[in-house]
Amino acid sequence: MTEKPQGEQPGDDSAAEEAVLKAAEEAAAGGAVEELATAKRELAERTADLQRLQAEYQNYRKRVERDRLTVREIAVSNILEALIPVLDDIGRAREHGEVTGGFKSVSDNLETVVAKLGLQQFGKEGETFDPTLHEALMHSYSSDVTEDTCVQILQPGYRIGERIIRPAMVAVAEPQPGTQTTASPDSEKSESDKADGAADN
Repeated sequence: MTEKPQGEQPGDDSAAEEAVLKAAEEAAAGGAVEELATAKRELAERTADLQRLQAEYQNYRKRVERDRLTVREIAVSNILEALIPVLDDIGRAREHGEVTGGFKSVSDNLETVVAKLGLQQFGKEGETFDPTLHEALMHSYSSDVTEDTCVQILQPGYRIGERIIRPAMVAVAEPQPGTQTTASPDSEKSESDKADGAADN
């Protein structure tokens, strides 16, 4: 049986091993901290790259959607513009009482479809004349109006949304020259006060 050398205590080997292990753990921990910092930095860089790519993709998607809607609007607008003469013919036929039977059903369906696609008809008798919406083909004076007024719609106008496809062709009447609007009682009173003041002087 081997005897331990004298002076050596029974726990000295384990204490030395613990010291070595502790030193190794500290060295490993120091390296781990550095690796962790590097990993965090790389993660932040990758996250920033990913966010930038996502933002670029969202912008691209919005731009493609906007372009797609623009192309659709142009295509629909071109078709509707081509149908306006047909709608004019239907309107004239309706005025003469010729829209009857099967033709009435077809014309009603066509007008419903173009309305769903966004085509709006405008121009009514009695509207105030607006040069951005109306084109005056005839002009007259009338004592029945107090401002430039559309008294006859020669051809209706059409628009899609806010865009005017065709202005309404109208006959315009403006107030009779020399006619003035009726003076209000207050203005008449002020005129009489002025006349009295002049007489007193």
